[in-house]
Amino acid sequence: MLYKCLYLFFFLNVILTAQVTRADSTLIKNPKTAFYLSVVPGVGQLYNGKLLKGSLVFALESFAIYSWLENAKIYRDYDSIEKPLPKNRYLEKRNKYAWWVIFIYFYSMIDAMVDAHLSPFDQIMNTAIEDKKGESNE
Repeated sequence: MLYKCLYLFFFLNVILTAQVTRADSTLIKNPKTAFYLSVVPGVGQLYNGKLLKGSLVFALESFAIYSWLENAKIYRDYDSIEKPLPKNRYLEKRNKYAWWVIFIYFYSMIDAMVDAHLSPFDQIMNTAIEDKKGESNE
């Protein structure tokens, strides 16, 4: 019984004791670099390792730009016989997609910077809180 208790004590001690690790400076993303890369929509998210989000931002931005240009072309070359909607409707749609282009662009820039700032968050939250002397506060 004593051996089982000692074994359990040492086993649990090894499992429950974690090593304190510092955040690797090469894994921390630079927010300024993320900002500069986010000039191209989606690249800032790719820099931060968010592949799905970067692809989605790029696809949404591409769709918004295409729709904006398509509605601008229809509005400019409007012929009432061929088009089902009134001319001012294409103007409204063009303006709506122009706002979406601007919104998605700035959202992707802000999102890339925030992700870069928060990249070491999980590592920081998992480290033990220490005194000035380096001892644990337990």
